[in-house]
Amino acid sequence: MFTSDHLGTPYSTFPNTDHGAQHENISAVITERQQQLDAVLQEVSGLESVMDRIKNLHQQLLKKKDNIIQSMSLHRGLVSALWRFPSELLSLIFVHCLPETEHLLPSSKLAPILLTRICRRWREVAVGMSSLWCGVTVDIDHEDWQRAAFFYDAWLERSRDRPLSLALKCFKNDATNLRSLLEHHTNQISSLHIILFANTFTPDLLLNDLPALQELTITTFDSLWYTPSFAQSISRLPFTLRRLRVVGPSAFDFDRIVSCNPVWAHLTHVEIAIRQPNLILQLLQLGLNLSSLAIGLGFYDEVPSTFEPLAHANLQSLCISSAFPMCMGNSFPDVFNALTLPKLRVLEARHIRPWPHEELKTFLARSNCPLESLVFGTGVTTTDEQRGEYIVLIPFLDVVMDHRRNDFFGSRRLA
Repeated sequence: MFTSDHLGTPYSTFPNTDHGAQHENISAVITERQQQLDAVLQEVSGLESVMDRIKNLHQQLLKKKDNIIQSMSLHRGLVSALWRFPSELLSLIFVHCLPETEHLLPSSKLAPILLTRICRRWREVAVGMSSLWCGVTVDIDHEDWQRAAFFYDAWLERSRDRPLSLALKCFKNDATNLRSLLEHHTNQISSLHIILFANTFTPDLLLNDLPALQELTITTFDSLWYTPSFAQSISRLPFTLRRLRVVGPSAFDFDRIVSCNPVWAHLTHVEIAIRQPNLILQLLQLGLNLSSLAIGLGFYDEVPSTFEPLAHANLQSLCISSAFPMCMGNSFPDVFNALTLPKLRVLEARHIRPWPHEELKTFLARSNCPLESLVFGTGVTTTDEQRGEYIVLIPFLDVVMDHRRNDFFGSRRLA
């Protein structure tokens, strides 16, 4: 039943059996209702227009409010002590704003890019500080490489002539584009970390003509990256190179070590995996300037090994770990029996079973070294009595049982 007091008619009550006789009157009612509906729709449209204008006015007022607040903040900054800081002091503050990482991730929410977005003066100071732009991570996995390359090029240009520390994330075989990006900065690159996510990527194209390179790290997740051309590139690296790290499943055998010669001669820090324990002696024989050596025994080659006596005059830190503890443990006495390390200060061992206690004692006595720290990591079992015997040999020795980590090279990164 239609119940409206204002729109009711004699025909609103049902049932009504005489509608046919009143057809003209009902049509008139419909016409009137249509006129009323049109009038209401026009009023609704007018009201919506008014509401839209109010909404727009509200947005304009909010924007005006934000602009006023921004202007107030800017002018308050002009009279603040921070604004009056000398550029030299502001530069020191900017340095401490950088994330604590060697290779920065470009982000508008992090320094140094964030510093360029605060105000014009901060931008001028930040862009003028070449020290803020000396380390960056380059990710080539971009849909628009040209745009990314323009951004990275602008970053590198701000470093001016300072030494560069770069990390290159290589997801695809695109060494040519990377080489094109870096060609104007090869004389600056002092530290390079190549991270290989694709087994089709060959890093040798990136290792040509790097006259200032001091540190090279290659991280790979595949054992297929090693090629003869890569070995040749390693062997031609400049005499400035001091640190070499190769992290991943690839292990150096005798041929690989020899093919990378003469790079070993001027290295002071090496971290690699090898296939035979006696290659420790081979590396020390080739790398007479080594002060730190971290060795992982990777895919073990069960071939006869010779351990000729070797004295190394400069090695101060030796870390040895094994992916195959039983194999490495059987050869470890021979390693200790062959070595003499008169300057050794740190010795770290992981995953060595059984532990060659007597051979280590003889080695320490023969070397007469100033050992400060003896670290036994995961996979090495010693007794309190054995550890006490080491301290008797070297009274101020710090014997550490460190089972917190289980990584391949142990907990000590190259010093």
